[in-house]
Amino acid sequence: MSNNLAFAFGLLGNIVSFLVFLAPVPTFIQIYKKKSTEGFQCVPYVVGLFSAMMWIYYAFLKPNTTLLITINSVGCLIQTIYICFYLFYATKDARMQTLKVLLLLNVVGLGLIVLLTQFLTEGLTRASIVGWICLVFSLCVFVAPLCVVRQVIRTKSVEYMPFLLSFFLTLSAVMWFFYGLLLKDYNIAIPNVLGFGFGVVQMVLYIMYKNAKKVVEEKLPEIQNQIIETKDQKIPELKEQIIDVVKLSAIVRSEIIPGVIPVVVPRLVNDYGVNFDGEKKTMPKNETMEIS
Repeated sequence: MSNNLAFAFGLLGNIVSFLVFLAPVPTFIQIYKKKSTEGFQCVPYVVGLFSAMMWIYYAFLKPNTTLLITINSVGCLIQTIYICFYLFYATKDARMQTLKVLLLLNVVGLGLIVLLTQFLTEGLTRASIVGWICLVFSLCVFVAPLCVVRQVIRTKSVEYMPFLLSFFLTLSAVMWFFYGLLLKDYNIAIPNVLGFGFGVVQMVLYIMYKNAKKVVEEKLPEIQNQIIETKDQKIPELKEQIIDVVKLSAIVRSEIIPGVIPVVVPRLVNDYGVNFDGEKKTMPKNETMEIS
């Protein structure tokens, strides 16, 4: 009975996990339209590829794990497509950074794990060690999308945190938790407990900030009108200041220094284009006004 339930949850896990792998498609459609990966991170896909490869290795060391092999084989293919797509549209710096992480994690890291476990361990010990490694990196798969949480909180925008990915990761965590629990394989069950928690956190953040950008856009015309009104209110004050300067210059001219004194007020007049009649006036730079 438990084996049948485990198979059922494993099958549902395959279906939901497949949807998880497809969840970033809207993100890559957006990248294609913009012809740029600006704001998006490739870390979740690199870590996802590594995790899928590790689970395939683990599945070959354990009996009755065909469902793990099938879904993670599909995952490897899809994650590879995503990474190639990202590299094609990434900037030079982002491309180099992604290639470094890919080389260190998926080539050097995976190669060392396979070699060390094959030559230094055997039987159940090997499966146990590989299982713990899979457990750690499964947590990384769930945590990886959190790398944009700081950006979401700082910008109050969920543009770069896809909701579908968070939702399907949470649902997938539920399915694989019961699959691992029924098979008494806690390397599968344990990371999905935390995965469920991380998924809920991401969805809560999405709900909190999904309308923040819309509110700003709605208030933008009002803010612009306030700026224009403030500028219009300042013009009469500026006019009075210019008149005061001219009057003071006239006093200096008549009472202290005889003759004609150039009064320089170009910055005020140039910047705001206001003459002494309250009308707009264009004055070239460095132009001076004479009081006769």
